[in-house]
Amino acid sequence: MTIKAGEAPLAVGDVLEVVIGQIAHGGHFIAHAQGRTIFVRHAITGESARIKITEVRSKMVRADAIEILVKSPDRVVAPCQFAGPGACGGCDFQHIAISRQRSLKQQVVQDAFRRHAHLDEVGVVVESVPGDQSGLSWRTRVRWSVDSSGHLGFHRFRSSEILAVNTCLIATQGQGGVPEGTYPGVLEVRSAQGSDGEIVISAATSGSTNSRRVNHEVLGRNWNIDIESFWQGHVGAAEALVRAVLDLGNPQPGETWWDLYSGVGLFSAYLSPVVGPTGLVVAVEGSARSIRDARRNLQHDHHVKLVESDVARWLAKSTDHGLVSGVVLDPPRTGVGPVIARQIAAQEPRVVVYVACDPVALARDVEIFSTFGYRLDKITGFDAFPMTHHVEVVATLVPIPGRDQIS
Repeated sequence: MTIKAGEAPLAVGDVLEVVIGQIAHGGHFIAHAQGRTIFVRHAITGESARIKITEVRSKMVRADAIEILVKSPDRVVAPCQFAGPGACGGCDFQHIAISRQRSLKQQVVQDAFRRHAHLDEVGVVVESVPGDQSGLSWRTRVRWSVDSSGHLGFHRFRSSEILAVNTCLIATQGQGGVPEGTYPGVLEVRSAQGSDGEIVISAATSGSTNSRRVNHEVLGRNWNIDIESFWQGHVGAAEALVRAVLDLGNPQPGETWWDLYSGVGLFSAYLSPVVGPTGLVVAVEGSARSIRDARRNLQHDHHVKLVESDVARWLAKSTDHGLVSGVVLDPPRTGVGPVIARQIAAQEPRVVVYVACDPVALARDVEIFSTFGYRLDKITGFDAFPMTHHVEVVATLVPIPGRDQIS
């Protein structure tokens, strides 16, 4: 039964008619009813919709749009049969035209900086990343969940229930068909497709993994990476981000750069030939697996120094790091926070290039850096996760003229 305004407090299962407002971070759109703010999935700003409440908390109400009464001109038929209310939780935006998806992500980034960095005019554009097919067939690495029957699938949104699937349209063509067979007793299956077209599959059981390696090519350079190591999922993201880091950071011969949270050494590998034999790149990474991959792939890059360490611990351990011209940051989704920001600012680099997968964490860190004498300079976004709400952002921070960087 549809609930009318003012009738009763909201409860799970209630159905309401609402007008959909602006987008919110996380793939939701805002609606209001019964004096509550409701975060709605599967809708678009400006639509009128019938929504079903899926979760009620003291500070948050969630809902799915189950019927669209007035459609947005940007609404399209979701290409995947497993997308939609109550189904696969992976793709938030399959019902939205790809150009509108990018404008919505741009709005999310701008709103994050307005709310968390107190910057009203952030001129960011979310660019497409070469390699996908209108937002599909881009994901080279997939983590498949396994249900009790051994069938592969994905979790329903905010649920432990696994939806068995027979295809994934955002996976690269070779993985669109789910890996064959069933996997009884397996906790998780990972599949990856390399630049050479080979598909590698790794199955994890309790306490063990069947680790495999994948070949990738980026800007003419070959990479051999453990399937368990982090690698950009979009087929074109690694190249796009490397180009952005080099363009925005503008490294010069003879400079020293830090590559913090360096992973398998992606950015270090391309900074190295630019700074040259008189320069140095220090790559710091806490994952032993990623450092092993970096040693394997950067063994001939003699002016890259690989450091296996937690970044905060490494920064705090020594005060004699030497003159640093530039820093690349590619931190976890949570960002870096004030301790690391202060330690970086204390070295007075001429530029910090920040690669972020969460615009809110980035905006918070930009605000933190501003207290240590650094301001946002340039920013660009990449649609490295089409059909989802996720967006990759690369920003540069530079010293504020006349400010002491650690005041």
